[in-house]
This record gives sequence, structure tokens and C-alpha cells, in this order.
Amino acid sequence: MPPPLQAHRMLLSHRRASPIPRRRFTAAVSSLPSAPAKTLAPGPGPSSILSIRESLLSGERTAADITAEYLSRLRRTEPIVRSFIHVADAAAEREAQELDRRIASGGQDAVGPLAGVLVGVKDNLCTANMPSTGGSRILDGYQPAYDATAVRRLREAGAIVVGKTNLDEFGMGSTTEGSGFQVTTNPWDDSRVPGGSSGGSASAVSARQCVVSLGSDTGGSVRQPASFCGVVGLKPTYGRVSRYGLMAYASSLDVVGCFGSSVVDTATMLSVIAGHDKMDSTSSSHDVPDYRSDLVSLNLLESKPLNNLRIGIIQETLGDGVDTGVISSIKAAASHLEQLGSVVEEVSLPSFSLGLPAYYILASSEASSNLSRYDGIRYGRQVSADDLNELYGDSRSNGLGHEVKMRILMGTYALSAGYYDAYYKRAQQVRTLVKKSFEEALRRYDILVSPAAPSAAYKIGEKANDPLAMYAGDIMTVNVNLAGLPALVVPCGFVDGGSAGLPVGLQMIGSPFSEGNLLRVGHIFEQTLQDFSFVPPLLADS
Repeated sequence: MPPPLQAHRMLLSHRRASPIPRRRFTAAVSSLPSAPAKTLAPGPGPSSILSIRESLLSGERTAADITAEYLSRLRRTEPIVRSFIHVADAAAEREAQELDRRIASGGQDAVGPLAGVLVGVKDNLCTANMPSTGGSRILDGYQPAYDATAVRRLREAGAIVVGKTNLDEFGMGSTTEGSGFQVTTNPWDDSRVPGGSSGGSASAVSARQCVVSLGSDTGGSVRQPASFCGVVGLKPTYGRVSRYGLMAYASSLDVVGCFGSSVVDTATMLSVIAGHDKMDSTSSSHDVPDYRSDLVSLNLLESKPLNNLRIGIIQETLGDGVDTGVISSIKAAASHLEQLGSVVEEVSLPSFSLGLPAYYILASSEASSNLSRYDGIRYGRQVSADDLNELYGDSRSNGLGHEVKMRILMGTYALSAGYYDAYYKRAQQVRTLVKKSFEEALRRYDILVSPAAPSAAYKIGEKANDPLAMYAGDIMTVNVNLAGLPALVVPCGFVDGGSAGLPVGLQMIGSPFSEGNLLRVGHIFEQTLQDFSFVPPLLADS
């Protein structure tokens, strides 16, 4: 008989649920190693999207000038960070010139909310006018005939797609080292990973190669890179954004998300890409508010803008296996939230540590089915062969990378006769427990918080030969996908590393379709966070 489903040896300790008294975090922070001191300008910069729009409509700048500025920075930094698989610089310049002509002839009514905003698109989202490879050699040169719904909505809002960003092959990885084309680096330290699988999208925004970017999140692929690269990352509720045109990895977990250098930019992006889509039966018809309109600027905030907000800090995310510097940063962030008027308590989610093994069984099982289409006949590069079986085998063997093959094998095994009940069925049962655990906690609290990752960015190659250690790094994020909940990551501090420290992200988790509340809290948090600047040293001179 196969062994029972167990938590991985590197998971955080499993605790029994018990009533948790209200606890202030100031004393707890002082007992931990402190993050390195920062003396940079406080607070984030203004919304890049709003600044671009205002400068275009006032005539202060042209779209061509703005595009040239970003493309110049991209060309200067790309040899170091390698965020993009494909750059559509000529197309971007043409679109900017056309936008300037429309503004000259029609004024404000001629442009959309994202006019002149350069967007990077993760390369597992289809784009009609440029290659879409999923980070895999098997799709090298493939160009779809249509845009993914999220991409189409961005274009309709006036955005300029500057290129396709790098990723772990088909979204399977946590470092972007699994790309079939190149290894992306972290703008904070080019010897370290940017996270994954949306590492290219996070790195591009961090290095200001584009204004905002699209990613996808199956088990943390937006949130963990956002933490590693010091940017804002949003994973919406499952069904909030259409998956049409997203290359499927695990269909019940995949979500299209977004990155920005501020919460305002991320909220603006979500307002554009969210909403029901007739091409995706899993997309929700839930109303889409103007998320940006609910965000309050710093000069209008009350002294306690989060008064009586109930926040639960997940107890299991601050234990064994989490770096002390990360714990210190998260507890300092919790203390800051208390100072803003919220009530912060610890809460235990007893099923939390079970989510990781359940996630990898379910995701691998779905991947083994979804990736069967890449066989050299339906999709993918075809090799010469004497018979059909050899054609299938050689096309997949030559075109797919090691990690993808391993997960296909894992998923096929879990779904095979005699093992289905022991693995896949039990993983689905665990998924139900995880979902119920979150539902219970979110009845008591408005939002839950945790680290976005157990560590800051680590060295390239550090975990290349230990896939289990890399998988364990997803412990903070996979449960949110299993439960289908929204989560926002905002930079909250630094730990030692690199020349200027390494950023740490605070993950905020909400009830289904509560993105507006998460964005409101995140916006207040980032505006009031003092003595931190999340601009990487790569851009210090400019």
C-alpha cells in the first residue's frame, strides 16, 4: 500500500487549534534580530499610472517620450536582469506615436485609463502579435492567433504591451531558473533569484523596465516574486479574472494576477482586467467595482485609519523553518498595523501545514492532463520519427524540461489505478479542510496576514539540486490557492543581504471577492510605512 499523505519533513510545525488571546507585537519585535536600518526617503512614490496619464493629458510629456524612457532603461538593465524573453520595442514605439496622434485630435475622451502605460506580460499568456512560449522550448516560435482576455482588456484600456516576461517553464517552479530560455536575476542582487514562476514580471517592474505587469498564480507565483523583488503583487479570487488565453498548468488553481510598484497601480490594473468573460465558464459574474476609487490618499487619512479592523496573524507561519529576519519584519508590520488602529491577534489554522503536499499532488495531477496537448502534433515542435509513438516520445522528451517531466510523472502516478484514492482523493479531502479552516478564521477576522515566503531571495543555484527544499518555500502561499481566496503582497521591510538589504513582503489574505478591502488596507499600510524605499540599487544612480 502507498504511504499515507503526510506533511513534508521541512514544513512548519503542526499546532492544535486553541483560543488565542489578543496580543500586542511591540515586545515580540524587540526580542528578535532587527532588520537593517534604512535612512532612505519614507513611503512609496506616487502612482506611475496616474502620473503618466496626467502628464499626457496636460501636454507635459508625449507617449513617445515616456515609451522611449522605459525602453532606454530596459535596454540598459536587461543584460543584467534578463526579465524578458521577447521585447516588442518597435511595436511599442508605433503604438505610442499613434496614441499621441489620438490625444492631439481627441483629447481626454480619446484615451483609456491605461493610456501610455507600458505593460510586461508573462509568457504563458497568449498575445496575437508576438511569440508566446510558456517558457518552454517545445513552443519556441509559437505565435497565437488571439490575445488572452486579460491582455485584450489591457490593450482596450490603452496599455502598450512592451514584451513577454520570463518564467519557469509552464509556471512550474519558484525561482525562474526553470525557464527553457534564460535565468532571470533579482534587481536587488543579481546573484539571487527573483522568485517564480512569475519572476520575469516581478523583476521587470522592480527594475522599472515597465510600469506594471501581468503574471499568473497557481501556488504563489505572483506573491513570492513580489516579496523577493520588493513590489506589490495581487492574486485575485479564483474566477475574478478570466483565464482565457492562459496556458493551463492546474486549471482549478490558476489565477491571472498583476504586479505594480504601488497599490494604486495594482488596483487600477485589476479594475481593467477583472470581470466575467463568456470565453471562460469559470469566470465570475460578480460586480467589478472601481478599486482605485476607494483608496484614500495620505493627507486625507484619519489618525487611526484602520480603527477596529480585525487582523489575524497566522501562527503557523512564524515558527520553525522561517528566517528570523523575516519574522522580525512581519511582526514589525503587525505592530505598524496596530498603530493604525487595527486589532491584531494570533490565529491558528490547524490544517495549514497539510496544504503543501496536497497542493503538489493536485497541481501535478492536473498538469499531467493539461500538458498532454504538447505532443508535437496538436501543439509543440515536432521531431522527425519513424512511427507515431516515437514522434510523441521524442517531441516531448526534446521539448520539455526536467521539472515539467517530473511533475507530469508525479501527476500521472497519483491518478493511476490503485493510487487514486490514496493520493488524489485524499489531497482533495485536505483541500476541503484547508478551505473550511480559512472560512472559520475569516469569520473572526477581516483579513489574515503572514509572510509571503519563509525567506528573502536566495542565491541562484542554491536549491537547484534540492527540489523538496524549493517546494517547501511555497508553504506560505499554496493554501490560498487551494481555498480560492484573494491575497495581496506589499513590501514591509528588509533583511540583511546584497548591497542594500533584501526586501520582505507582507501577505494579506481576505474573503472571496474582498480585493477592495485588501487594496484599501495595503494602500494605507504602504503610505504610512516610514524609513523604507523599495527602489533597487540597480536604479540608484537614476
